[in-house]
Amino acid sequence: MRIKRAVNKNKHKRAILKQAKGFWGSRSKLVRVANQAVMKSLMHAYIGRRLRKRDMRRLWISRINAACRVNGISYSKFIGAMKVKNINLNRKVLADMAVNDKSAFANLVKEVLA
Repeated sequence: MRIKRAVNKNKHKRAILKQAKGFWGSRSKLVRVANQAVMKSLMHAYIGRRLRKRDMRRLWISRINAACRVNGISYSKFIGAMKVKNINLNRKVLADMAVNDKSAFANLVKEVLA
């Protein structure tokens, strides 16, 4: 007795077309083209998740640098002085302080410089 694949194949096609919904033209209509488009989009999504982490770190560093310059110190000297003083705050927290709580960040800079 041979095995027929119709049910599973159609389920697979439906899943691919569902993932390709909103793609332009035949990329959302034809299964073979949609499958290629979905595979490529998933690859780009995987890469993008890693790039987002880098982009966020760059943003945090830019915000910290701007706040440091307002308080009369460069970013690199600030981070170096924090390491010497053994103050362990990550860049995400520092950037949040620099944007939302400027007075606390200024106090931190004064403490690091002292």
